[in-house]
Amino acid sequence: MNRRKFIKQAAAAGLMLSGLPMSAISSSLEDEINITILHTNDVHSRLDPFPPGSGRFEGLGGVTRRASLINEIRQTNKNVLLLDAGDILQGTPYFNLYKGEVDFKVMDELKYDAATIGNHDFDAGIDKLAKNTRRAKFDFVNANYDFSNTPMNGLVKNYIIKEIDGLRIGIFGIGIELKDLVPSEWYGETRYMDPIERADATAAHLRKAESCDFVICLSHLGYSYQTTKISDVVLAQSTDNIDLIIGGHTHTFLDIPDVRRNISGRPVIISQVGWAGIKLGRLDLAFQKSKRKHRMRADHRWIRSLGKDSE
Repeated sequence: MNRRKFIKQAAAAGLMLSGLPMSAISSSLEDEINITILHTNDVHSRLDPFPPGSGRFEGLGGVTRRASLINEIRQTNKNVLLLDAGDILQGTPYFNLYKGEVDFKVMDELKYDAATIGNHDFDAGIDKLAKNTRRAKFDFVNANYDFSNTPMNGLVKNYIIKEIDGLRIGIFGIGIELKDLVPSEWYGETRYMDPIERADATAAHLRKAESCDFVICLSHLGYSYQTTKISDVVLAQSTDNIDLIIGGHTHTFLDIPDVRRNISGRPVIISQVGWAGIKLGRLDLAFQKSKRKHRMRADHRWIRSLGKDSE
């Protein structure tokens, strides 16, 4: 599918999701708030592009290209959120040498707004993770890890709320079960709680008690499985009040965002951009200002790969 055709189809999908007729949307353009959401997942300390001899990923990725693209987008869009769905660490000598310090500093420089915690983010141990988290200028969110008896206590928020032109955007995180995936000494007394129960309760709180107009879940559960294991697809279909799931863990390159229905029949968008910073996710959203009934209208689409096939 060529890019022009894809964007046209994606825009049409956005119109259908809004529940508004095309004519109504066209007449309300001046009554809109536009927000661009940029996102990454499973970067795995890939701060440089893949070197020669790396096969199909050769020359792709790298924080320099990502920074340039993010800055370019910010220059033309005043309302931009930059989010990450976990597994920031592990995978290159940068992690082996610096145990996450350089990765978190890079994210500070790029001005990330929030990130959730992936299983590999514990790979230098929970003490080091706590030290890096304490220094970070962006927020970490997770609603189903209880860090009460660990060095991470007080360093991770259940959720944050970003106010943009009167809109309230709720952002929370959900993590995968660490047992049998991460050595217990690396995560200490971190207690795992049911992701569906915690996601549903947190999203409901954001929607009702905090009056959020749009609710984003940063998930490190994985996109989908052939088993009964909880995934982003299961999470979307088993909860209410979540509008967007930005996922990670399974390194899934979704050509376009997936759309599922929640328990009330409303659409939930699921996005994931593979791994290693090869792609930067972008969703462009528009909300109506009138009567504070903010509704999604515009297209949602992936932007170009970061590397030799950028054009």
